[in-house]
Amino acid sequence: MDKLNLRRELISARASLAPQQLRSNATRIRETLLDQPWAQMAGLVACYWSTGTEPETHGLVFALWKHGATVILPVLREDDDLDWAVYDGPDTLAPGRRGVMEPVDTRRGVDAIRTAALVIVPALAVDRVSGIRLGRGGGSYDRALSRVGPNVPTVAMLHEGELREDVPAEPHDMTVRFAITPMGLTRLK
Repeated sequence: MDKLNLRRELISARASLAPQQLRSNATRIRETLLDQPWAQMAGLVACYWSTGTEPETHGLVFALWKHGATVILPVLREDDDLDWAVYDGPDTLAPGRRGVMEPVDTRRGVDAIRTAALVIVPALAVDRVSGIRLGRGGGSYDRALSRVGPNVPTVAMLHEGELREDVPAEPHDMTVRFAITPMGLTRLK
């Protein structure tokens, strides 16, 4: 299946998830991730502020922040690359270019992700064999992931059925080291 059709299939499947299921998924994913020693010890975490039917990250971001981690969230630039700014509580967010909530703190630059000890990214699917991540098609997270060191845990958050064996890849597509679903954490590479 090509990327466009796979994206359509996955977005349609997500649209059919009931609000109660979305909440349950978010809780299970958050608890599993926060149980990982490398998540508990991460001083600087790059994450994202979820929208729509993405696995919800609002509670995760808040929990990481309350437990003492510095959390940076993306700020979408005009060239669709990701700048980063520090999350300092729910009152420090404002709608960005595409309506996604972004921190109002000073921008740290596209390379700020290089210093993160944990990187959590959105995905529509991840290939369980190669670790290739399928995003929404803008390339923003592929560029960001290309800046992350090889030993940093990179985690894609997924709903059930989105860890697959048929994710198409192109040369620019980046991999993640872990995928997390409501059923648990999977090490990919």
